[in-house]
Amino acid sequence: MGSLYQMEKDGLLDSLLYLGGVSGSTWSMSSIYDDPQWSTSMDKAVSRLSGPGVKLEDALAWLGERAKEEHFSLSDIWGVLTSAGIMKQMNKRHLSDEASRNATNPYPIYNAIEKHCFSHGPTEGKWFEVSPHEAGFTDLGFFIETSLLGSKFENGELLEKKPEMDMIKLQVSGHVDGAAEDYLRVYNALEKLVALTRSTIKDPEALSDLDELQQILGDKLKHNESAWLEPEGSEQRRSVFQQSSEELLASVATWSESLKDGAFKTHVSLLTKKVLPKIMTWEWGTTRNFLFQYQDSVVPTCLQSHERFHLIDAGLMINAPYPSFLGEKRDIDLIIAPEYSAGTMFETLTFARDYAAEMQKPFPQIDDRILQERDWPKDCYVFEGKENEASIVYMPLFNRRNCKDAEEVKAKMEEFSTFQGPFSQEKMEFVMETAKANMKNNKETLLEQIHKAVLHRQRKS
Repeated sequence: MGSLYQMEKDGLLDSLLYLGGVSGSTWSMSSIYDDPQWSTSMDKAVSRLSGPGVKLEDALAWLGERAKEEHFSLSDIWGVLTSAGIMKQMNKRHLSDEASRNATNPYPIYNAIEKHCFSHGPTEGKWFEVSPHEAGFTDLGFFIETSLLGSKFENGELLEKKPEMDMIKLQVSGHVDGAAEDYLRVYNALEKLVALTRSTIKDPEALSDLDELQQILGDKLKHNESAWLEPEGSEQRRSVFQQSSEELLASVATWSESLKDGAFKTHVSLLTKKVLPKIMTWEWGTTRNFLFQYQDSVVPTCLQSHERFHLIDAGLMINAPYPSFLGEKRDIDLIIAPEYSAGTMFETLTFARDYAAEMQKPFPQIDDRILQERDWPKDCYVFEGKENEASIVYMPLFNRRNCKDAEEVKAKMEEFSTFQGPFSQEKMEFVMETAKANMKNNKETLLEQIHKAVLHRQRKS
């Protein structure tokens, strides 16, 4: 939000043709695109982040309707709590609605990966993109109209049209962490659920009740520390953790029953009855697979053989949306890449380079010597493309200009890490101001590269 805000103020935003995102950026995109004119009024978009938010009863009303559906899952739960708790809105519009909008805003490309192919298939079957017009597999070149995502297909034929998913459901992909113990999954899911629920309510008594629940969760975690001493992979360890998970959920149910009768207890009751069973089975949502039994040798088995596919966070593969913008389809001249990712600096860049090499897509030369700067990077790097390669302007959020040394970069990365609940107002403002400053400080570099991109385009045509 801070980067886009500053680009608008500097008169650069209307030069963008596309805006791509993975993971948390897709949440931000789904929020700002609710306004058909957002790119001309970033003040309004930013002010919404500090707004009053969504009432818990409104979020639960949406959840109650979804709970009646056949394939209700953790994705629905995470979707509504993310939308209400972090983005502070219940965005019920459909992505395909934007297909008829004028071209004021950059064209949005949302990205995910397909779980089965990510685990067991070729690279071509992994990257999945969704735009207002089409949804499908970037490298296979198979797409359907976005409004049909979730409808029933067999061998490429539409058998049953289903209502289009709204943005609440569409913006949340499933999470995958095969190495995590089931117990930690349950504990972390409950803790996040408490944090997100807290962000949708103001009542002091209800907040006090949530404090009590958080204390219960913490006490249970400490009480079960002895389980970690059991041999890894042993039957005893599995048994202890299974029992601990059941005790954890039982504690939450007991806490729920002890609440004073009233609206908050009613809301919590829905969560405990509908949400806890899904957390226990770790049941994330799937989507009907439009390539099911599709007769084409190009379609990998990991897609042909499953009636439903499972779209998950693209950050597990590359935590930036490079794949959708490489190659002939979009024929990009310049990629502006603010770097907000958790993990090692330059990782998204080198992963994208390796992906491009495997898929035989053009990518600019990356000098490996810059990797020596990963702990204390500059605020802007330019990797100039040749011929049909796009140039990349790469802009680390925390860098030599705003951090005095590598230790401060590390401390800032930890303080503003991805894996935490909604930011406080103070944290939001700090991160936005940092991103704005990065853009402002590098305005001349951006202008120079935009000018070069124009000349590059003229030579190509």
